[in-house]
Amino acid sequence: MNTLRTASPVTRTVAAHPVASAATALVGLTWVTHLGALAAGLPPEAALLVQLLLFVVVPVGAAAVIGGRAEVRRLLAGLLRWRIGVGWWLVVLVALPVLTAAVALATGTYTGPADGWTTEIVRYLVLGVLVLGVLGNLAEETAWGGFVQRRLMDRHGFFAGSLLAAVPFALIHLPLAFDEHGLTGTSWRDVAVTWAVLFAVAPVMRLLLGSVFLGTGGSILAIGLLHASFNASGNLSVLGGGWWQNAVALVVLTVVVLAVRRVRGVRDHEDDQTARERVATGQAVTAR
Repeated sequence: MNTLRTASPVTRTVAAHPVASAATALVGLTWVTHLGALAAGLPPEAALLVQLLLFVVVPVGAAAVIGGRAEVRRLLAGLLRWRIGVGWWLVVLVALPVLTAAVALATGTYTGPADGWTTEIVRYLVLGVLVLGVLGNLAEETAWGGFVQRRLMDRHGFFAGSLLAAVPFALIHLPLAFDEHGLTGTSWRDVAVTWAVLFAVAPVMRLLLGSVFLGTGGSILAIGLLHASFNASGNLSVLGGGWWQNAVALVVLTVVVLAVRRVRGVRDHEDDQTARERVATGQAVTAR
């Protein structure tokens, strides 16, 4: 007997459309919890624990439906994939803060760290990357990189799959526009600016994370910490001109990584299918 025939409508829908189901659930439930907290007069962080659980429960549940325990193990294995080579670790942990500070220097918006560089580096690594990354971004990238984007890249190729993943990735962040001034105190002009920035940054972010995901043999650990590095780099105290230096650094790093990926693909006669096969077997492409 086909077990799907006796399964619930939700299970059948997830089995038939795992990516769309997971993305819809993540965006919808995050909006409900985030906007619900704001409507109740609570800080948005009040909904954070629920949202972090969603980033784990939704992809794990969807993986269980479509592939059972084997698919769940395959998904979660990426969280433990740390042997990716020194080059990739430099990309993950060092590239964005260095490029962000360099952009600030080049544009005259750099200000020396008030507490010195030692404190700045420790704050970036411990609080920005390790604490917030492990507690937040690893769960987030389990959903987006490990489940949604991975399957979209399998189906549509690296470039198209990454751009498709950017759509729900941007949508889930839209409530952030109301965090500073609340639902009633935020002007629609500010909302429009924030949403425009989100939809501009999201494709670049997913292209970078997709490249690193493929290059590291499917390491969710790597892309989760890289995501945390992006967030932490935007909070460096050396940025006197706001957040935009971080966005410029993201674009520069993405262009460099894509260019290196392209050159290596031509040199080694690789294509997206070969890279995805490496992900399936957990083989990292050493970054030299």
